[in-house]
Amino acid sequence: MTLAPMIRRLGPVLAVAWLVLAPVQALADVLTVQPVTQDIWAIVGPKEQRNAENLANNATFGLIVTPEGAVLVDPGGSWKGAAMIHTAIRTITDQPVRHVINTGGQDHRWLGNGYWQAQGAQVIASAAAVADQTARASMQMSGLAQFLGTGLDGTEPAFADVTFETDHVLDLGGLRIEIMHRGQAHTPGDSYVWVPARQTVLTGDIVYTERLLGNGPQSNVRSWMTVFEAMASLAPAHLVPGHGAATDLAKARRDTYDYLVNLRQRIGALIEDGGNIIDAPAIDQSAFAYLEQFDALAGRNAQAAYEQMEWE
Repeated sequence: MTLAPMIRRLGPVLAVAWLVLAPVQALADVLTVQPVTQDIWAIVGPKEQRNAENLANNATFGLIVTPEGAVLVDPGGSWKGAAMIHTAIRTITDQPVRHVINTGGQDHRWLGNGYWQAQGAQVIASAAAVADQTARASMQMSGLAQFLGTGLDGTEPAFADVTFETDHVLDLGGLRIEIMHRGQAHTPGDSYVWVPARQTVLTGDIVYTERLLGNGPQSNVRSWMTVFEAMASLAPAHLVPGHGAATDLAKARRDTYDYLVNLRQRIGALIEDGGNIIDAPAIDQSAFAYLEQFDALAGRNAQAAYEQMEWE
């Protein structure tokens, strides 16, 4: 049935309700809005590959709402993906998005910037993230063109309005929001966002839960562990990861930190025994087979870790 006959059949009152709810229903298979604590929400995307349906929003995003406007943690992976997130935000608040934080250099952490800048938002990122974004923009756009097709229409690389080296603080609506870059993790410019009054950290790709993390050429396992430890030292009561639903520090440690420790230990032993990169995928990672994407990523993660550790 087309839209107009459906509206006529619903009648004027139900039709208005249907039009209000329709965008939420359209998001139901892509984004889930999860309350975390006072003023903070997780907008949880799927844990699958980028595709024309999710518009490169295959990640978790964060929203912090204050009386003076909202702060979005990560903008979405495309112009249309950012618009999808905006629709989700409108189910939470009517406050405008004043600031958008890029937590790193992965596509869904920054390629939606242009959309939000067009809405008047200020984009903030670490200088290291912007350098990484600049270096990989062409490659990421080419990859997304294959995954999204026309879903990439309107997307152009747009970089942060404000950059920082290690720390940046926002004070908005009486809420202090601290952004901290402590080194390379999944990408060179990864940052986490700390809201001390809410005991909540939003980690970007420093933390993956429910699915296996990705360790690639842009990553560094040893530094990633150090960055995780710095984030964990805050002892957050609530944690919004870069992938997966909002959770606690214990689960973040199990699904991310413990995996990184195992990866380094197993690859270190392989190198010590004279093994080579061809042997790397066979290391024992079975303790983490419960994580989604394990079969697709475990072997690649091991080979990337070997390359990172071979000349340490």
